[in-house]
Amino acid sequence: MATAAETTAMRRAITLAARGLGATSPNPVVGCVVLDAAGEQAGEGFHQRAGGPHAEIHALREAGGRARGGTACVTLEPCNHTGRTGPCAQALVEAGVRRVVYAVGDPNPQAEGGADTLVAAGVQVERGLLADEAETVNTAWLTSVRLGRPYVLWKYAATLDGRVAAADSTSRWITSPESRADVHRLRAEADAVVVGSGTARSDDPQLGVRGIEGATQPLRVVVDTGATAVRPGARVLDGTAPTLVAVADGAEAGHLPAGAVLRLPRAAAGPGLDIQALLAALHGRGIRSVLLEGGPVLAGSFVAAGAVDTVVGYLAPVLLGAGPAALADAGISTISQALRLDVTETVRIGPDLRITAVPVPARKGN
Repeated sequence: MATAAETTAMRRAITLAARGLGATSPNPVVGCVVLDAAGEQAGEGFHQRAGGPHAEIHALREAGGRARGGTACVTLEPCNHTGRTGPCAQALVEAGVRRVVYAVGDPNPQAEGGADTLVAAGVQVERGLLADEAETVNTAWLTSVRLGRPYVLWKYAATLDGRVAAADSTSRWITSPESRADVHRLRAEADAVVVGSGTARSDDPQLGVRGIEGATQPLRVVVDTGATAVRPGARVLDGTAPTLVAVADGAEAGHLPAGAVLRLPRAAAGPGLDIQALLAALHGRGIRSVLLEGGPVLAGSFVAAGAVDTVVGYLAPVLLGAGPAALADAGISTISQALRLDVTETVRIGPDLRITAVPVPARKGN
C-alpha cells in the first residue's frame, strides 16, 4: 500500500507532468518525484521535450546520492528501451532506488516491461497510485498509442442558442477575451491546430499561440480540399510555425509552398477529405494531439468519422436566433444515432461557460 508521502509525491508528479503538454510529442508527458529513505522529497523532474532527458533522469540528478534506498513516484511506468535516451528502469536500478510507485502502465510495446526489469533487479514495485488523475493529464498520448491516431479535441465558441456566427456571417467576437485567452492555452497544449477552408476564407486565422511564454508553436493545418481557400499572403503561411495545407489528390496547388502541401484522398461519402487518412498522415509526422478549431462542416466530418475524443464548448450569454450552428451534418439522421456525451467539467471563464465533455462509449448490442 502506498504511504501518505508517496501519495503526495505522486500528486506533485502529475502536476509536473502537465508542464510538458505540447512539447514532448511523440513522447508522453511524465512527472517523477524521488523520496529519500526517510520519505522526504529529494528530487523532482518532468519530461520537457522529445529527445531530452526523461522525468526520472531529471529527478535522479536532483536527488543525487539521496536516491539510494529511496522511492521513485512516476506517473507512467518507467521505460525499458533505448531510443534517443537510455532506459529509465535501468537508471533507477543503478541509482539504488529501493521502491518504485507508478500510476499508469506503458501501453507502448516498444517501451513496456520497465516494471519487470525493476522487479528482476530486486526493486519493490507498485502500480496504480492516482491512476485516474495520471491518465487524465496524459490522455492525448495514451489515446494516440491505443488508437493509432492523434487524440482529437474539438473546440468551438457559440452563443447560448448554439450559433457560431450571425446570419450575415460575422462572428467576432462571440465569446469574451478571457475565453479567447483560454483557447491559446489549448493551442499551447496541442501538437497541431486544424481548421477548414470556410474558416480560412472568412477569418484568415494565424493559428499561433499568443500570450503564453515559452509555448511550443503547434503545427498549423488547413483542410482545403480544392486548394482554393489558402492564398499567397495568408496569415497561416507566415513564419510563426510550420503549416500544412491538406488538399485533395489532383487539386491544383501550385500557388502554395511545395513543402506545405499534404495530398490526401477525398472522403468516400460526403464532402471534403478522408478524415482517417488525414489523421494517419499527421500521426506519421509525430503528431499525437490535435486541436480541431472549426468550422461546423469540418467538425461534422470529424464526428461522422468517429474521430472526436473530447469536446470543449465556450458558451457566451448571447442570443442570435439565426446563423450557422456549431455542428453541421455529422451523419446523424435520428435521435437514436445521437452522439451522447458525458460532461466532465463546467467552468466559468469571464462571463462565459466552458463545458468539457467526452463521448459516452456505445453499449454492446446497440
